[in-house]
Order: sequence, then structure tokens, then C-alpha cells
Amino acid sequence: MSLVSIIIALIVAGVLLWLVNTYIPMDGKIKKILNIVVVVVVVIWLLGVFGVLDHLRNVRASLQMPFPGTATCSLVFRPVAAPLGVPMLT
Repeated sequence: MSLVSIIIALIVAGVLLWLVNTYIPMDGKIKKILNIVVVVVVVIWLLGVFGVLDHLRNVRASLQMPFPGTATCSLVFRPVAAPLGVPMLT
């Protein structure tokens, strides 16, 4: 996706959000929630477009079993494969 099309998509999303906020009467709390949802969706979309989310697919979370006598479990995050150019740490 080219930079121009990304900018156009951001402008279109911003104009649509402005139109909804300006011309559709709604409670201020609902507007705030709508704005937050749109911003989160746009940020996630941008992270996907720039390939940041691709690296997160290689991360797996697993529960590490506690040693005998301990009462808690801890989450251990281990990447399945290292990104290009990054050595695997074990």
C-alpha cells in the first residue's frame, strides 16, 4: 500500500468521524467512546499496514508450571522464531 493511499484513507476516516461528531446529535459520552474506538481501530490498521503486527504473530504465551511448594504460576513469553537479523535468546 502506498503512502499516498494511506494518507487518503486517514483523511477519509477523519472527515467521516468529523461529520458524525458534527451532524449526528448524541450524548458526549457516546461521542467520546466512538472517537476512542475509531482511533484504536485506525492505530491497529496502521500497525498492520506497516508490518508491526506480523512480528507479534511469532510470540506465544504459555503458563509455566510452578515448582513444588509455590502457589503461583507465571506467564512466560517465548518467540517461536526470531525476526530477521535478531538472534534467538534462550
